[in-house]
Amino acid sequence: MEATKKILSMLGMGSDPELTELAHRWVDEGATLLDVRTPGEFGRGHVRGALNVPVQVLAERLADVPGDRVVVYCRSGARSASAARLLERHGKEVLDLGAMSSWGRREDIVS
Repeated sequence: MEATKKILSMLGMGSDPELTELAHRWVDEGATLLDVRTPGEFGRGHVRGALNVPVQVLAERLADVPGDRVVVYCRSGARSASAARLLERHGKEVLDLGAMSSWGRREDIVS
């Protein structure tokens, strides 16, 4: 059951309260919150304080992602998983939140 919850969360199809809590803690402690969706998607709504670097250009813009720890999200989890792998290959400690909805704090969503 735990493995299923983790996979669903990674795919943005479920929410893992422990993952959400850890993401909040990392960001509260100064981790970069990275939204890897398109600028259009970001403009329609994002988590307050998030940096938008679309996954399609992330490799060219790695220097724009500050710090050693990154919490990454997208719409469904596919792009964040791809971004997480890239960031980890470049020495970042990454927490892949998956879908933006996994953030859980509706009051933090701005549009």
